[in-house]
Amino acid sequence: MRLLLIEADAHHCAAVQRRIAAWKPDARIDVRNPSQQGPLAPEFLAQGFDAVLLANEWPGTKGLEWLQDLGARKGFAPVIFLSEQATHPDARRAMDLGAYGVVGREEIAQQKFLDMLEGAQRKQSLARATWRTDAAGRAAQRFGTAFIRGYRCIRRVASGPVSDLFLAESESAGALVAIKVARDQHRDQHDLDHTFRRFLQEYEIVQRIKHPSIVRLYDLGISDEHAWLVMEWFQAGDLRKRMRAGMRPRPALRTAIAIAHALEAMHGCGVLHRDLKPGNVMLREDGSLALIDFGMSKDTALQQDVTDTGLIFGTPHYMSPEQGHGEPIDGRSDLYSLGVILFEMLARAKPYAAENPMAIIYKHRKEPVPRLPDRFEALQPMLDRFLAKQPEDRYANATEAARALEKAYRLIKAETSVT
Repeated sequence: MRLLLIEADAHHCAAVQRRIAAWKPDARIDVRNPSQQGPLAPEFLAQGFDAVLLANEWPGTKGLEWLQDLGARKGFAPVIFLSEQATHPDARRAMDLGAYGVVGREEIAQQKFLDMLEGAQRKQSLARATWRTDAAGRAAQRFGTAFIRGYRCIRRVASGPVSDLFLAESESAGALVAIKVARDQHRDQHDLDHTFRRFLQEYEIVQRIKHPSIVRLYDLGISDEHAWLVMEWFQAGDLRKRMRAGMRPRPALRTAIAIAHALEAMHGCGVLHRDLKPGNVMLREDGSLALIDFGMSKDTALQQDVTDTGLIFGTPHYMSPEQGHGEPIDGRSDLYSLGVILFEMLARAKPYAAENPMAIIYKHRKEPVPRLPDRFEALQPMLDRFLAKQPEDRYANATEAARALEKAYRLIKAETSVT
């Protein structure tokens, strides 16, 4: 049994969890604090859960408001409303809004609660079995021309040269996920094998790093001759969105520190990112960030590239001089890219601009390190190290870079003009 408990009261959460654990020790209960995590994504149907337990209220809103929304979502899991009392007016209103059942707090210890959970589980099990096999359900499991069992396609998010990115709901993960699917372009079996190997190496790289600031990857496989990769979905978007809204120095430095620690974990595992840019720094709902897109990474532990060899790859605005000229690189190249991101967060402009990519690559090698606005003068020496033309003049590694950023963060006082 798998349940989603939506409750802000820690004591009530604990009471519900103890009751269910005593009955079914192997039951899994995912807790969501609505006060801290906000509402459920509008596309979410909780298909991976046997039931959703919804509290009657918490600071700022009432469970009935949520229930009105969830009850209107076709295919949403059974909702059991946790009322203050079984006879409370909200309990009667909950049934009118589509709740599977209502339980008062005093009834949590009674058999009625357990019977209700079992009934909800049977209902949801039948709904899932029907969804997997009927025409509408099978159509919902199609991602372009690929059929991927256990995932509900919500929409196509983006298209690239060789793959499409979809937003989906995963039954096993019990969450919204992103699925990258290699597009069918009538490629031969060798090309499909190559795509799968790239997805496989990306999957293995991320699984090996296992760091909170690295994207979570859930699954990969081949279906209908399509390679696919399942990853964490970031509803809050990427760093570009935050930068467009404008960033103060302290949040910018906090962001750079988190990226530096992610690079520290990556480089410690022998992995170079090689395409670090704001679009590959994703934001979670809790404010934390995660690096994504290891499709251009180099696994130095295996001395193996995910990308084809003999090519210059990356994004010119964020490339180190040596990467832009196809020269050997190490972790200090990723640190240069972090320096570009830091400059852009503070100055609200890229360090070098030109009409074409090759001109930008030239400027990274030949132009002086750009100057931050005068109010950030204290940070310029640190930026000079990040954006040094020669790798040996930069910070030696991500650990050293993180320490420099943390020192800069401590030096900035909240009351100054650079907060």
